Order: sequence, then C-alpha cells, then structure tokens
Amino acid sequence: MSSDGEATGRNDGGDDGKERDTFGPFRRFLALERDVLVLSLAMFAFSLSFQMTNRYLPEYMVALGASGFVVGLFGTFGNVISALYPYPGGAVSDRIGSRYALTLFGLLSTLGFAVWLVAPGIGPVGVGGITIAPWVWIFVGLVLAQAWKSFGLGATFAVVKQATDPARLAAGFASTETFRRTAFLVGPVLAAVLIGVHPAFTVSFRYVLAVAVVFGVIGTIAQHVLYDADEDAIGGSFEGVAQVRRDLRAMPEPLRPLLVGDTLVRFANGMVYVFFVLVVTRFYGVGFETTVSLAGVSRGIDLSPAAFFGYLLGVEMLVALLSMIPAAKAAERVGLKPVVALGFAVYALFPVVLIGGPAVLGPVVPLQWAMVLVFAFSGLRFAGLPSHKALIVGPAEQGTGGRVTGTYYLLRNTIVIPSAALGGVLWEFVSPEVAFTIAAAIGVVGTGYFLVFGEEFEAYA
Repeated sequence: MSSDGEATGRNDGGDDGKERDTFGPFRRFLALERDVLVLSLAMFAFSLSFQMTNRYLPEYMVALGASGFVVGLFGTFGNVISALYPYPGGAVSDRIGSRYALTLFGLLSTLGFAVWLVAPGIGPVGVGGITIAPWVWIFVGLVLAQAWKSFGLGATFAVVKQATDPARLAAGFASTETFRRTAFLVGPVLAAVLIGVHPAFTVSFRYVLAVAVVFGVIGTIAQHVLYDADEDAIGGSFEGVAQVRRDLRAMPEPLRPLLVGDTLVRFANGMVYVFFVLVVTRFYGVGFETTVSLAGVSRGIDLSPAAFFGYLLGVEMLVALLSMIPAAKAAERVGLKPVVALGFAVYALFPVVLIGGPAVLGPVVPLQWAMVLVFAFSGLRFAGLPSHKALIVGPAEQGTGGRVTGTYYLLRNTIVIPSAALGGVLWEFVSPEVAFTIAAAIGVVGTGYFLVFGEEFEAYA
C-alpha cells in the first residue's frame, strides 16, 4: 500500500488520469485508500449492529429483572473484555494478517448478537439449585459480540497506518470514523423506530437484535471478499507472556503521558456510560412530544423515553460527524495535542452536564429540548477521536501497529475495569448525582494531566 502523501491509491489499470483528476482531491482529503475504504464499510456494518443494541442493553437487562448494581457489573464485565481482547487481537492480526483476523472476529460478533436475540426465550434455568436469570445471557453474548470491536482493534489501527501517510494519519482515521460514526447515527435512530413497533420493550428490542445479526453477516462477508490482503504486514509469531512484557517496555515514549490522561478520562466515562440510557428513561423519564404541521396537515409525535434515547444518540452522532473531519484537518495546522485535549475536556464535563444540565435549563428550556442540547454537546467529544488514534499508532514502527495499539489498550482498559462497578455502587447505594459528579472530577484531572505533560506526534509538530 502506498504511503506517499501525494498518492491517492492503487491504479487499477487503463488510462485513469482523468478519474484521478476528478476524484483525487476528494480521496486525498479523506485519505480513502482501498483497504481503508473496505475497513470503513465493515466498520459501518458492525458499528451499526453494536450501537443499535449495546446502548440499550442496560434497559434490556432491567426489563429482564436485573438491578442497577447488576447493570454496573455488566459495565465492568465489558471493561474486562475491552482490556483483555485488544492485545491478543492485535497479536493475531500481526501474525495471520488483518483479513483473516477480522473475518474471524466478525463471525464471533454476529454469534453474540444472536445470543442476545434468543436470551428472553431461554427463560430462567435451574442448575444445581441455582436459578440462572435471563439477563445472565446478556453477559454471555457480550463475550462474543465485542470480538470485532475489541479483538479487531489492533487490526483496524494497523490497516489505517499501513495505507496512510504519517502526516495524514488523523485524516485517515477521520475517514474510517466518519463511516463508523455514521453507523452510530443511523443505528440508534433505526433502533428507536423499531422499538416503537411494539409496546413491550423486550419484544420490540428483539427486532433490533435481528437486524443486528443481518448486518453482522453482511459485514463479515464484505470484508473477507473485498479486503486486499496482499500488502498486509505480517509480524512474527506470538511468544506468550514474555512478549507482552517486552511490548509493554517497548511502548513508544510519547504514548506514556497520553496513556495516563486517557486512562483517567476513560475511567470517568466508564463509571457512568452504562447509565446514560437510564438517566433518560428512569432518572428523568423524559420522552418527546410535539406536533408537526406540513402543508396544512398536523401530525402528533409522541416518543417513549426509550425511543427518544435513540434519537438523542442520533443528535450526538450528527454533531460528531459534522465535527470530526474539520477537527482532523485543523490538527494538520495546530497539531494533534490541542484537538485531543478538546475531546478529553468534553468527555470529562459530560457527566455533570447530563445529570444536572436539563434541570438547570428547565426554567428556560423544556426538558425534552434540554436533553437534545445536552446530547448535541456530547457529540463534540468525538471531534478529537481521529487525532487521538493518530497519536496512539503514529509512533509505532511498521508491522507493529497492531501490538502497539493492543498494548496501549491493554494497559488503559485494565485500569478502567472497576469503573462501571464503582459507578453502579454509587448509583444504587448513594445517588446518581454523586456518581456522575465524581466521574466528572476524575475526567477533569485526566484532561489537565494530558494538557501539561502530553507530547505531540513529530509528524504534526
């Protein structure tokens, strides 16, 4: 794959100079090399499946009989998976190549969506005098469903690094993130529509899960057939725990302050992330009601809190989509660090904005519109994500991008593991306000640390 900053991709033969003249500027702007484009399409399919399901799983679990504390444990279980999967996933990718690794991870994820789909039908199961509640299968499904997202993390980073000029990494990640975040926009909105089909949430949400299975199958087949593995950088075989220790010691020095700040910010987010849906559906219990008039015809819109949450996520992702590419282009002028810091700051402040903002705005803005404003603000936290990814993988040597990324996320996500359980304890036994306020304070500390000690990637300096 070309790493020439002026190249726009492979020449498929023939006299395509006019085609390059026509589409070259657009492709250079978005850094859409062929394999990055294929990866982006797969990202769209799996992100659509995961986001239209995962954000609703806490509500699904509560409907199946789980408590707020169990929801917190579920978040921590997800953190464990996020910590354990990226490193071996990166090692597998570097060893067998991204194509086969991502195909395997796609199959596992699709199976996980299917487990979530059938969970209510399994019902309580008695084993040795112990009753296994239906919500337990949501934990089982997560082990599989998160495979493409977490096992495949190193592979996705490595593909972008292989296909993109170092000075344009943020733009390369912006292209994949644009596809991914478009799925984050479409997925929850599609879920909200499907949830409105049936009054019983456990029934309507299974329609959502069925669609997720279909997109998982499509994504797996598409990436296996379309991805060109000829230029995969294949690393050496995995040598076990000794290699993990070597990779930890060999982590590029510029990543260390980024890792500390990022870990604190993500710990804060992990404390409250699984409770965002419950803030809307149970803490505020706010739906959306309005009347739309068009060509003299009036129509009332009445959304349940669960359906409204899906549209709020759509607002969040619309803002993210509008901000990511401009932020990536801005990073080429001002550097990666300021853009990453902006994203960290929004991550840090969002918990208090969500838990307290609607009440503060209440006297001047109706609650439902206050929620729209809050989630629009949340979308800005994704503006720095492409620059953040570029700052992680940029210093890695060619052929080690998967392991460097996996090592980074292994460290970060291991420390973040207890965050959701801590948030669950505070939510259940103290108060949601205290949980979200403490989370914001931790996030602010992480943002400040990165601002003081964070280093710029030299290609952007």
